[in-house]
Amino acid sequence: MRAQAPVVSRMGGTRRRAIRPRAVVVCGLLAAAVLLVCVVALGVGDISVSPGEVVSVLLGGGERTDRLVVIEWRLPRVLAAVVFGAALAVSGAIFQSLTRNPLASPDILGFSAGSHTGALIVIILFSGGYAEVASGALAGGLLSAVGVYLLSVRTGLQGFRLIVVGIALASTLGAVNTWMLLRADRDAAMTATAWGTGTLSTVTWDRVVPATVLIVVVLIVLRLLAPLLSHLELGDDAARALGLRVESAKLALIVVGVALIAVPTAISGPIAFVALAAPHIARLLLRGRALVLTATALTGSLVLATADLTAQHLWRTPLPVGVATVVLGGAYLVWLLLYEIRRTRS
Repeated sequence: MRAQAPVVSRMGGTRRRAIRPRAVVVCGLLAAAVLLVCVVALGVGDISVSPGEVVSVLLGGGERTDRLVVIEWRLPRVLAAVVFGAALAVSGAIFQSLTRNPLASPDILGFSAGSHTGALIVIILFSGGYAEVASGALAGGLLSAVGVYLLSVRTGLQGFRLIVVGIALASTLGAVNTWMLLRADRDAAMTATAWGTGTLSTVTWDRVVPATVLIVVVLIVLRLLAPLLSHLELGDDAARALGLRVESAKLALIVVGVALIAVPTAISGPIAFVALAAPHIARLLLRGRALVLTATALTGSLVLATADLTAQHLWRTPLPVGVATVVLGGAYLVWLLLYEIRRTRS
């Protein structure tokens, strides 16, 4: 499965000589789809707001009640879905490119399990509030990422070793998390379980704005590191021949990838499969191995915003968005495995 991992290109697209009209069209259509889903999400609910009124409110007009519903109640959640989806997708693309494996993602490499462990420790042992839980999740995820890196780097940072170590660590932490939940009292266990499913229902302006700023800063850093990605696409030996310090470059990109998933996870809990599926969907839309990160980010935004809209309104009882992404992502993972098996046999 390693040979077909998507190749990550520069943030604004592929190298300048390789920019294709199809990539521009796909990005435009994805952006339009994201805007459409956002308008629908801002308008539907117990208090309905028509699409025209939603647009009017976003442009600074509208009635006071509509502004309250759209701006104060619904827009933080929709903005979080768009921004967090983009961050998760780009993070997945980075890890898939570094490992040259289409199944690599922060979910599989153990970061989400580490975040869950950190949050459980704070919730169960210290009865921490929102800020403490977010900090614990961030610390747990970062520590798990450091652990995976240190255990993988002894003989050089190889993609296969990184994946195997990540899966092993994720399995171990998953067992620890289950044990802690079984030992916790009922209230703490319910709180921890709700956080662990991944939800955007607790997102407010004072949480989503700092998170958005941090994610934008990290994406700018990634844009500055684009030459490293371009060289690593050629393979480790070719990159070394060009004078690149391969291990240092990979470490820098791992830090960026971890940061892109750390911020959404700290705010909303682990949201599975977006990081895995979005890069593949973008590559299918582009019909090529070179993966435009802009298209990947827009695909992640569309996937998460659509999943959250579905989870809120498809059933009588709203579901956490993490439940919807697990269902959709699990089906996609099965399809991906079957596709790779057919491709290998042929």
